Amino acid sequence: MTGQQHRQHTHADDQDPERPQGPQVHLGVFFTGVGQELMWAHPQAAPHMAVETFVQTAQLLERGLFDAFFLGEGLRVRENRGRVHDLDVAGRPDAITQLAALAGVTERIGLVATQNTTYNFPADLARRLASLDAVSGGRAGWNVVTTDNAWTGANFRHGGWLEHERRYDRAGQFVDAAKELWAAGTGGAVERATDLVRLRTAATLPPSPQGRPVLFQAGDSDGGRELAARHADVVFSANTEYEKAVAYAADLRARLARHGRAPDSVRILPGASVVLADTPAEAQEKARWVQGERINGRRAIAFLEQYWGVDLSGYDPDGPLPDIEPVEGELDPSRGTISIERRTGKLQQIQKWRDLAAERGLSIRQLVIEANPRHASFVGTPSQVADEWAHYVRTGAADGFNLLPYLLPASLEEVVDQLVPELQERGVYRTAYQGTTLREHLALPQLTYPS
Repeated sequence: MTGQQHRQHTHADDQDPERPQGPQVHLGVFFTGVGQELMWAHPQAAPHMAVETFVQTAQLLERGLFDAFFLGEGLRVRENRGRVHDLDVAGRPDAITQLAALAGVTERIGLVATQNTTYNFPADLARRLASLDAVSGGRAGWNVVTTDNAWTGANFRHGGWLEHERRYDRAGQFVDAAKELWAAGTGGAVERATDLVRLRTAATLPPSPQGRPVLFQAGDSDGGRELAARHADVVFSANTEYEKAVAYAADLRARLARHGRAPDSVRILPGASVVLADTPAEAQEKARWVQGERINGRRAIAFLEQYWGVDLSGYDPDGPLPDIEPVEGELDPSRGTISIERRTGKLQQIQKWRDLAAERGLSIRQLVIEANPRHASFVGTPSQVADEWAHYVRTGAADGFNLLPYLLPASLEEVVDQLVPELQERGVYRTAYQGTTLREHLALPQLTYPS
């Protein structure tokens, strides 16, 4: 990266008796906008689109000394058979704009915007992210994502322009360009001409107190892991189960070495959901309730509708699977979350579900729960979960977790008020912020730029 050098330095290097010693649990929260992770329509849920909810959530996390607040981004509102999918939150403010507003009502917590490299332009996005970093005093992060979804791209009159295999190629070239712009300083000229990214521009903002926004990346594919090993400061992973987390961490650190990066230059934060209660039995019962609330009857019917391609609202979600045949053709892409591996072969998938439902006597809703095994990652008492998390960080399986709340604000209040004190007692969680920037919170190597 032009003009940029790394200086190996973390908070652990400072001989401050107040500073936590040893491995620490780093925490973020992913404020989702779509999907069934969050019970946003529950009577006890805070209004999911209200500005006050964003503010209260960020301030709650700051009280809990979290590293970062992550805001998801959707470039198109999901649909179900051509209509807005109102079982999800229908809409989301621009992430950078929303986080800029939160910068004014928080002091320390990192503010991470999910931004897409497929349907943005490097010079423009780099400038907007640098602006967020400037107004927040060095607390900005960029969650780098890609898409090959032509349905989303149609919102930009550019649907399907990039082949699935090339999305990470563009992402890598995009991030290279952004880094060069951030390193250039005010007025520094940048010109790049690769096969997927071309620009000639001048930087308009100086480096922030943390050098540049912290780069986050998620993806378990080979391309995603390579992008993370080249560029990321923090990686998300779906490998939350301990043995899988160990294997993922070993693979990523081997890739870091091949790219000439130190093993501790990246923080690994698997995505995780947490269900807490006073006793183990109560926690397990609560986890079953959460799963049932996430996939209610209407959501179960809507899930099957994308496979059948017809209106199934007349079917009882607690009854047997539809007895009619699905329409021909691929899956309806308008739900926006169908992976490329699942876009074909729907007839075979439906037959497998019918066989499973017949064998086990499953209703529509029970079958959909089986097809979407989104069980909570950690279930137990605060003491039990704290012991597990301490084990993860002390053995190097992970550096912390990016939490997916199931109910706002209640599920996060439980983490802040019950789990955080247990982590602090074990010496694996800060008792106060030791810095002001997101890079400092994550104990990442500091960046220096030429003056």
